[in-house]
Formats: sequence, structure tokens, C-alpha cells
Amino acid sequence: MTFGWRALLKIKHGPMQLFDVTVFPLMLTLMFTYLLGGAIAGSTTVYLQDLLPGILVMAILMITQYTGAALNSDRTKGVFDRFKTLAIWRPGSVIGAMLGDLVRYSIAGILVVLLGVALGFRPAGGVIGVALGLMVVLLFSFAISWMWTAAAFVMPTPHSTMAAGAIIIFPLTFLSNIFADPKTMPGWLQAFIDVNPVTYVVSATRNLMFDRPLGNDLLWVLVSSAVIVAIFGPLTMWLYKNKQ
Repeated sequence: MTFGWRALLKIKHGPMQLFDVTVFPLMLTLMFTYLLGGAIAGSTTVYLQDLLPGILVMAILMITQYTGAALNSDRTKGVFDRFKTLAIWRPGSVIGAMLGDLVRYSIAGILVVLLGVALGFRPAGGVIGVALGLMVVLLFSFAISWMWTAAAFVMPTPHSTMAAGAIIIFPLTFLSNIFADPKTMPGWLQAFIDVNPVTYVVSATRNLMFDRPLGNDLLWVLVSSAVIVAIFGPLTMWLYKNKQ
């Protein structure tokens, strides 16, 4: 919790860090709603009902890259060398930073939903459905953040950490069911979308927000999140211990 508070204090001393959780998610929402709404659904309001849960997932997943960049900055500046000399729980400095970033993810998610409501987003699941959908996104985002923490101890600079994250995040988000129905896409692309974990996160979020049957979507989100943490959690801690 102390390291989580430290992560939030960074925002206090550098308010520009809030740019990625305020302006960026709102920009994505506005841009894709009015850029694609008329062409795909014939109406921006109609398109927004399916788009907003997807944009919520996309915006928060893209923000997760900053977790790795921040940790890489601490590592390259020698901050983690100081942490290693303290009588503390070793994973605390990493997990605490990630918990602090969950607050940033939550802010981004709430802003996207509020903007969506202002634009005409009307989820049938109400406040509870929206809250549950946001929790699913936050859960998966926390899991995938472990990938960037591992990269933080391998990549030489914060910029290279961000670049490595972008190479993974962009295909996962754009090649999913966020913007269009996969049935309208080529078969080879549908095959990728069907195994893309982001697809299940988006579907589970939509179903919760609109009070639809969940099917197996939530189960696959939980399974994929657990697998990611099981792989990259221990890897991150091994790199933290052994990588200088």
C-alpha cells in the first residue's frame, strides 16, 4: 500500500501524468464514435452502444503500458537498487506500483463512461452492470500489466518498454471485436479474433453492461488473466532479483 501511495504521489508532483488517463481515452471515444459510427451503423448513437464498452477496454489496455515505462524509469535510475536494501516484502515495490496504477485505470474508465452517457450511451444493465463491466476490464488490465513489468526489467529505456508494449497491444485491440462484427471479416482474421483474449474481455463487458447472458466469455477472461499472471508474475520477480 505504501508503494501504491508512492505511485499516486508521482501524479501529484507531475500532473501531466494524468494526460494519458484523461485526454487520451476521451479522444479515442470521440474520434472512433464520429469517424466510424455513420459508416458502420448508420448512426453514431446506435454505434456508440456497442463501441463504448470496446473503447473502454482499448483505452485502459493502452494505458497499462505506462506501468512498465514507470518501472523501467525507476530501474534505470537505480531506485530499485535502493529498494533491494530495505527490509521489505520484495514483490511489494512492483505490486504496489501496479495497485497505484489501478487508480489511474479507474479514472480513465469512469471518464469514458461519463462521456459516453453524455453522447447517448444507455446501458440496459444500469449502474451495476457498468460497474461490473469496468471491474472485468480492470481485472484483465492488472493481469496484462505483468507483461510490461517483465519488459521493464529487460528493455534499456522507458521508451523502448513502451514500444515493446505497443507492438503487442495494437494488434490485440484492433484485431478484435471492438470496432466491427468479426463475421464481416475474412476467415483467417476471424480465427485470430476467436482466440484473442481481448475479444472475450470486450464481449463480457458488453454483456454485463447490457444485462445479457454471459456465456463463456467471463470464464475465458478469468482463465486468460490467470495464465498471464502465472507466467509473467514469477518472471517479473525473477528479473527483479537477478537483472541489473
